[in-house]
Amino acid sequence: MSIGENLKKILSSLPLGVQLIAVSKTKSNEDIMEAYNAGQRIFGENKVQELLQKWESLPKDIEWHFIGHLQSNKVKFIAPFISMIHAADSHKILKTINEEAKRQGRKIPCLLQFHIASEESKFGFRPEDVEHLFTDIMLEELKYITFSGVMGMATYTDNTVLINHEFSKLNNLFQITKEYYFSSTEDFREISMGMSDDYILAIQNGSTMVRIGSTLFGKRLYLNEE
Repeated sequence: MSIGENLKKILSSLPLGVQLIAVSKTKSNEDIMEAYNAGQRIFGENKVQELLQKWESLPKDIEWHFIGHLQSNKVKFIAPFISMIHAADSHKILKTINEEAKRQGRKIPCLLQFHIASEESKFGFRPEDVEHLFTDIMLEELKYITFSGVMGMATYTDNTVLINHEFSKLNNLFQITKEYYFSSTEDFREISMGMSDDYILAIQNGSTMVRIGSTLFGKRLYLNEE
Protein backbone atom coordinates (compact mmCIF):
# COMPACT_ATOMS: atom_id res chain seq x y z
CA MET A 1 0.00 0.00 0.00
CA SER A 2 1.01 3.62 -0.48
CA ILE A 3 1.91 5.95 2.38
CA GLY A 4 -1.42 7.68 1.93
CA GLU A 5 -3.28 4.38 2.19
CA ASN A 6 -1.23 3.37 5.24
CA LEU A 7 -2.07 6.70 6.86
CA LYS A 8 -5.77 6.23 6.28
CA LYS A 9 -5.64 2.73 7.79
CA ILE A 10 -3.73 3.91 10.88
CA LEU A 11 -6.02 6.87 11.48
CA SER A 12 -9.07 4.63 11.24
CA SER A 13 -7.63 2.54 14.09
CA LEU A 14 -7.15 5.51 16.43
CA PRO A 15 -9.91 6.45 18.87
CA LEU A 16 -11.06 10.04 19.17
CA GLY A 17 -8.55 12.04 21.18
CA VAL A 18 -5.47 10.03 20.15
CA GLN A 19 -2.97 11.92 17.99
CA LEU A 20 -0.68 10.35 15.42
CA ILE A 21 2.93 11.50 15.46
CA ALA A 22 4.27 10.37 12.09
CA VAL A 23 7.87 9.39 12.77
CA SER A 24 9.71 10.66 9.71
CA LYS A 25 13.30 10.18 10.86
CA THR A 26 15.52 8.97 7.98
CA LYS A 27 12.61 9.44 5.57
CA SER A 28 12.85 11.61 2.47
CA ASN A 29 11.02 14.87 1.88
CA GLU A 30 9.07 13.06 -0.83
CA ASP A 31 7.80 10.46 1.63
CA ILE A 32 6.88 13.16 4.13
CA MET A 33 5.04 15.15 1.45
CA GLU A 34 3.07 12.05 0.49
CA ALA A 35 1.81 11.82 4.07
CA TYR A 36 1.34 15.60 4.19
CA ASN A 37 -0.75 15.59 1.03
CA ALA A 38 -2.88 12.84 2.57
CA GLY A 39 -3.61 15.15 5.50
CA GLN A 40 -0.91 14.45 8.12
CA ARG A 41 0.51 17.54 9.82
CA ILE A 42 2.43 16.27 12.87
CA PHE A 43 5.82 14.67 12.27
CA GLY A 44 8.46 13.42 14.70
CA GLU A 45 12.24 13.59 14.34
CA ASN A 46 15.09 12.53 16.63
CA LYS A 47 18.16 14.19 15.06
CA VAL A 48 18.51 17.96 15.23
CA GLN A 49 20.46 18.39 12.00
CA GLU A 50 18.01 16.28 10.01
CA LEU A 51 15.09 18.12 11.56
CA LEU A 52 16.55 21.52 10.65
CA GLN A 53 16.99 20.50 7.03
CA LYS A 54 13.39 19.31 6.81
CA TRP A 55 11.99 22.32 8.64
CA GLU A 56 13.72 24.66 6.21
CA SER A 57 12.51 22.90 3.07
CA LEU A 58 9.03 21.59 3.92
CA PRO A 59 5.68 23.39 4.45
CA LYS A 60 5.63 25.73 7.43
CA ASP A 61 2.30 24.48 8.75
CA ILE A 62 3.92 21.18 9.75
CA GLU A 63 4.09 20.69 13.52
CA TRP A 64 7.51 19.24 14.32
CA HIS A 65 7.87 17.13 17.45
CA PHE A 66 11.30 16.19 18.76
CA ILE A 67 11.04 12.61 20.00
CA GLY A 68 14.64 11.56 20.70
CA HIS A 69 17.19 12.25 23.42
CA LEU A 70 18.03 15.94 23.14
CA GLN A 71 21.48 17.28 23.95
CA SER A 72 21.58 20.60 25.79
CA ASN A 73 23.84 22.25 23.22
CA LYS A 74 21.35 21.49 20.43
CA VAL A 75 18.25 23.03 22.03
CA LYS A 76 18.99 26.52 20.68
CA PHE A 77 18.67 25.31 17.09
CA ILE A 78 15.11 24.02 17.42
CA ALA A 79 13.79 26.42 20.06
CA PRO A 80 12.43 28.96 17.52
CA PHE A 81 9.98 26.55 15.90
CA ILE A 82 9.60 23.20 17.67
CA SER A 83 5.98 22.36 18.50
CA MET A 84 6.71 19.85 21.25
CA ILE A 85 9.68 18.12 22.88
CA HIS A 86 8.70 14.60 23.93
CA ALA A 87 11.83 13.56 25.76
CA ALA A 88 12.50 16.09 28.49
CA ASP A 89 14.42 13.55 30.52
CA SER A 90 16.40 15.55 33.11
CA HIS A 91 16.31 18.76 35.11
CA LYS A 92 19.35 19.94 33.14
CA ILE A 93 17.58 19.73 29.78
CA LEU A 94 14.46 21.38 31.21
CA LYS A 95 16.53 24.35 32.40
CA THR A 96 18.18 24.65 28.99
CA ILE A 97 14.85 24.46 27.16
CA ASN A 98 13.47 27.14 29.48
CA GLU A 99 16.43 29.44 28.83
CA GLU A 100 16.19 29.07 25.05
CA ALA A 101 12.41 29.48 25.08
CA LYS A 102 12.81 32.71 27.07
CA ARG A 103 15.38 33.90 24.54
CA GLN A 104 12.86 33.24 21.76
CA GLY A 105 10.01 34.89 23.64
CA ARG A 106 7.83 31.79 23.57
CA LYS A 107 6.75 28.84 25.69
CA ILE A 108 7.76 25.37 24.51
CA PRO A 109 5.45 22.42 25.23
CA CYS A 110 7.35 19.51 26.80
CA LEU A 111 6.61 15.98 27.96
CA LEU A 112 8.43 14.50 30.94
CA GLN A 113 10.12 11.26 29.90
CA PHE A 114 10.04 8.46 32.44
CA HIS A 115 12.26 5.38 32.30
CA ILE A 116 9.72 2.55 32.30
CA ALA A 117 11.63 -0.11 30.34
CA SER A 118 13.82 -2.91 31.66
CA GLU A 119 16.63 -1.75 29.36
CA GLU A 120 19.10 0.52 31.14
CA SER A 121 20.09 2.22 27.88
CA LYS A 122 16.88 4.24 27.73
CA PHE A 123 16.66 7.76 29.17
CA GLY A 124 14.18 9.34 31.54
CA PHE A 125 13.31 10.31 35.08
CA ARG A 126 13.17 7.40 37.50
CA PRO A 127 9.63 6.39 38.46
CA GLU A 128 10.56 6.15 42.13
CA ASP A 129 11.49 9.85 42.10
CA VAL A 130 8.13 11.08 40.83
CA GLU A 131 7.05 12.53 44.20
CA HIS A 132 10.27 14.57 44.41
CA LEU A 133 10.63 15.77 40.81
CA PHE A 134 10.02 19.44 41.44
CA THR A 135 9.74 22.14 44.05
CA ASP A 136 7.40 25.11 43.75
CA ILE A 137 10.43 27.33 43.22
CA MET A 138 11.74 25.11 40.43
CA LEU A 139 8.41 25.10 38.61
CA GLU A 140 8.18 28.86 38.91
CA GLU A 141 11.64 29.16 37.35
CA LEU A 142 10.58 26.96 34.42
CA LYS A 143 7.82 29.33 33.35
CA TYR A 144 8.80 29.27 29.67
CA ILE A 145 7.89 25.59 29.47
CA THR A 146 4.35 24.33 29.02
CA PHE A 147 4.27 20.99 30.81
CA SER A 148 1.97 18.92 28.63
CA GLY A 149 2.22 15.38 30.01
CA VAL A 150 4.50 12.36 30.04
CA MET A 151 6.34 10.14 27.58
CA GLY A 152 7.84 6.67 27.82
CA MET A 153 9.28 3.82 25.77
CA ALA A 154 8.51 0.21 26.56
CA THR A 155 11.08 -2.56 26.48
CA TYR A 156 11.88 -3.78 22.96
CA THR A 157 10.39 -7.26 23.27
CA ASP A 158 7.61 -9.54 22.03
CA ASN A 159 6.47 -10.03 25.63
CA THR A 160 3.11 -8.25 25.57
CA VAL A 161 2.57 -8.90 29.28
CA LEU A 162 5.72 -6.91 30.07
CA ILE A 163 4.84 -4.14 27.59
CA ASN A 164 1.34 -3.89 29.04
CA HIS A 165 2.80 -3.60 32.54
CA GLU A 166 5.16 -0.82 31.47
CA PHE A 167 2.43 1.13 29.69
CA SER A 168 0.21 0.79 32.75
CA LYS A 169 3.09 2.07 34.87
CA LEU A 170 3.44 5.18 32.68
CA ASN A 171 -0.27 5.89 32.93
CA ASN A 172 0.03 5.65 36.71
CA LEU A 173 3.04 7.99 36.67
CA PHE A 174 1.00 10.46 34.64
CA GLN A 175 -1.77 10.39 37.25
CA ILE A 176 0.67 10.85 40.16
CA THR A 177 2.62 13.64 38.43
CA LYS A 178 -0.57 15.49 37.58
CA GLU A 179 -1.87 15.13 41.14
CA TYR A 180 1.36 16.33 42.76
CA TYR A 181 2.34 19.17 40.45
CA PHE A 182 -0.19 19.96 37.71
CA SER A 183 -3.65 19.32 39.17
CA SER A 184 -4.80 22.79 38.10
CA THR A 185 -2.96 22.75 34.77
CA GLU A 186 -5.27 22.00 31.87
CA ASP A 187 -2.33 21.60 29.46
CA PHE A 188 -0.98 18.59 31.36
CA ARG A 189 -3.03 15.91 29.60
CA GLU A 190 -0.86 13.94 27.16
CA ILE A 191 0.56 10.43 27.47
CA SER A 192 2.98 9.75 24.60
CA MET A 193 3.53 6.01 24.35
CA GLY A 194 3.17 3.33 21.71
CA MET A 195 5.02 2.70 18.46
CA SER A 196 4.31 0.70 15.32
CA ASP A 197 4.33 -2.73 16.99
CA ASP A 198 2.54 -1.88 20.22
CA TYR A 199 0.42 1.24 19.77
CA ILE A 200 -2.89 -0.59 20.11
CA LEU A 201 -1.78 -1.87 23.51
CA ALA A 202 -0.61 1.65 24.40
CA ILE A 203 -4.01 3.12 23.53
CA GLN A 204 -5.69 0.53 25.75
CA ASN A 205 -3.51 1.88 28.57
CA GLY A 206 -4.45 5.49 28.02
CA SER A 207 -2.05 6.78 25.38
CA THR A 208 -3.07 10.07 23.77
CA MET A 209 -0.13 10.26 21.35
CA VAL A 210 1.29 7.36 19.34
CA ARG A 211 4.63 7.60 17.54
CA ILE A 212 4.35 5.53 14.37
CA GLY A 213 6.99 5.29 11.64
CA SER A 214 7.50 1.92 9.97
CA THR A 215 3.79 1.06 9.73
CA LEU A 216 3.28 4.35 7.90
CA PHE A 217 6.44 4.78 5.85
CA GLY A 218 7.77 1.23 5.60
CA LYS A 219 10.36 -0.72 7.56
CA ARG A 220 13.73 0.80 8.44
CA LEU A 221 17.03 -0.99 8.56
CA TYR A 222 17.54 -0.88 12.34
CA LEU A 223 15.78 -2.12 15.43
CA ASN A 224 13.78 -0.44 18.19
CA GLU A 225 12.17 2.12 15.94
CA GLU A 226 9.01 4.14 16.35
